[in-house]
Amino acid sequence: MHMGTLDLSIVAIYAIVLLALAQWVSREKAGHKKDSSDYFLASRALPWWAVGASLIAANISAEQIIGMSGSAWVMGIAIGAYEWMGALTLVVVAKWLLPVFLKHKIYTMPQFLEERYDYRVRNVMALFWLGIYVFVNLTSILWLGALAVNTVTGLDLTASLIALGAFSLAYSLYGGLKAVALTDIIQVTLLVLGGILIAIISLNEVSGGQGVIAGFQTLLEKTPERFDLIFTKDSPHYMSLPGISVLVGGMWIMNLSYWGFNQYIIQRALAAKSTAEAQKGIMFAAFLKMIMPLIIVLPGVAAAILAPELTAPDKAYPTVMNLLPAGILGLVFAALIAAIVSSLASMMNSISTIFTMDLYRNFKAGEKSEEELVRTGRIASISAIVVAMIVARPLLGNFSQAFQYIQEFTGFFTPGVCALFLLGVFWPRTTAIAALMTALGSAVFSIVLKLAWPALPFIDRVGVVFLLCIAIGVVVSQLQGAENHPNAIKYDDVDTSTTGGFNLAALAVILVLVGLYATWW
Repeated sequence: MHMGTLDLSIVAIYAIVLLALAQWVSREKAGHKKDSSDYFLASRALPWWAVGASLIAANISAEQIIGMSGSAWVMGIAIGAYEWMGALTLVVVAKWLLPVFLKHKIYTMPQFLEERYDYRVRNVMALFWLGIYVFVNLTSILWLGALAVNTVTGLDLTASLIALGAFSLAYSLYGGLKAVALTDIIQVTLLVLGGILIAIISLNEVSGGQGVIAGFQTLLEKTPERFDLIFTKDSPHYMSLPGISVLVGGMWIMNLSYWGFNQYIIQRALAAKSTAEAQKGIMFAAFLKMIMPLIIVLPGVAAAILAPELTAPDKAYPTVMNLLPAGILGLVFAALIAAIVSSLASMMNSISTIFTMDLYRNFKAGEKSEEELVRTGRIASISAIVVAMIVARPLLGNFSQAFQYIQEFTGFFTPGVCALFLLGVFWPRTTAIAALMTALGSAVFSIVLKLAWPALPFIDRVGVVFLLCIAIGVVVSQLQGAENHPNAIKYDDVDTSTTGGFNLAALAVILVLVGLYATWW
């Protein structure tokens, strides 16, 4: 079933409203031209609700909705661990890491590395992130988004790629981060409402029209194996989610790297009005993360009953969408498009920020005007999305579970990223050479372990490589006879205090997690 006139009208209205709103919030006062702070960090004036909504809108995209639902079709709700542990990681980031970055008033994470280590570490990591963002993240969002558009509307895959890229550019190119962040509350509202609708309708379909609760009970009865949150070694899914490691092992490293040290994500918090406002926004995002499995994972589990004959797991969510009645389909599809274009726009903005502020500004001779920096950022955004459109099909067209592919691929590098930041923040003796060796060691150790120990699950490999990277950083620093680095972080001077409301919210997140894993251990 493809979309009818009513559904297409709803999607068109959404697109028009979003484009108009993005241009409206991007306007400047008379006589003021956008400078780099306006374009890349929304004038450092984001309120908490924009920080939280933008974090989720940037995070939840096609790779989550389509990819994670596909993995849920295969292995069940255990894949929701990425969301639930992400919520707990956000609490840690807001409490102990974010205050350090905000105190330094940085634009980018490579800039922080330069201030803590030196320009070599900045350059290496800036180039690394640009490569990952363009050839892994941007391409995966585009490809899985195009797959969803193709499945629901019948539009050709190539045309879908071009349409998504062009719409994302039109939405964000002029206003930068401000256009993205201040409209993300609409994106997240659509995403949550649309996701809840599809969960309700799919569960009702599973029960044969007997309601949501009956549908959930049917899932429990017919597919009890899909409600195991911790896989044992005899499970066929152990290699993807290896037992207790999802709670205390390598998944922590992946989440810390993603939520704490990833420009694409942390840029929203860097643009907050204050540390307290950023922490409030991050906690808002943590609560949204807790409900994401309801929106993303449950439809995938329902699809295991409704469409057991799928040729590819990543078709689970689009297939369930096609069960929706006219009007509702348009709303849910608009929510999916909202998630895709917000993530694309966020990724392009982060790419342009790193390219402009870490590379172009430092390598091009002469003084750069604010106007030149903004123009360069826009050119970088256009270039990145064009490259991603070209390489998306060759890179991702042959993978049946793109979400798992993305996690394993990024797992080659995240241990080193996490190690060099944690050493930089908490161990003042870490040297620049040690930081570079830590980053390089991550890829080397990961490749060696994958080849020499293929039976080791990749999440466990991430944990082992992280420990090896920490060891490399410490040993190399000690061999250099390092004392406290002149640019070392004076952590005792960092204000990590949080409000009573933040502490209560953090406790609520922990209690919900304990309840979930106690129920479906």
